[in-house]
Amino acid sequence: MSYIGKKISEARKLKGFTQEELAELSKVNLRTIQRIENSNNEPRGKTLELICEVLQIDKTELKDLNKTSENNRIGAFVVNAIFLILLNLAIALAFSYMVTPIEASANSKFGAVLLSFFMPFTIFYYTQNVTATERIFKFGICWMIYLTTLLYAQGFRNALGIGFRTWIFPCILIYFGVLFYGKVLFKSEK
Repeated sequence: MSYIGKKISEARKLKGFTQEELAELSKVNLRTIQRIENSNNEPRGKTLELICEVLQIDKTELKDLNKTSENNRIGAFVVNAIFLILLNLAIALAFSYMVTPIEASANSKFGAVLLSFFMPFTIFYYTQNVTATERIFKFGICWMIYLTTLLYAQGFRNALGIGFRTWIFPCILIYFGVLFYGKVLFKSEK
């Protein structure tokens, strides 16, 4: 719900008006009131003025608070984007550190395989409401960049040899498989 729609709905309920009564008192169509409160429409001009007059709300304050709310959403988006980039880098670096050296021990490689299962499982568990492709894009973008860079720098044949010899490709396949097929693999209660 937009801030204006939410504020109008709250003010209407505080005054004890139904949507029909607000429509009648403000001389605004009932359907318009419903659309405003459901955030399908945002009132402007005369409509906003009539509704604010009946509910005794200052329309300039309402518009300013709506702009502040919109700025907060943009700020949250930027913070989330930075977090996702850092999380993706941390995941890729952790796996690369564990398996990239050819002489990495079997324990290190086994740890990477376990991480490639449990990390995406944890991500899946907390993002069950997100579609599989969106989850892959959000939490696998660093792997896509990593693979593209590896293929470009080493060439296809060398990259395949390095990827399977160091166990990075099996880890990536497990990681993406769990992210994408999490719903099939794990029956959740949510």
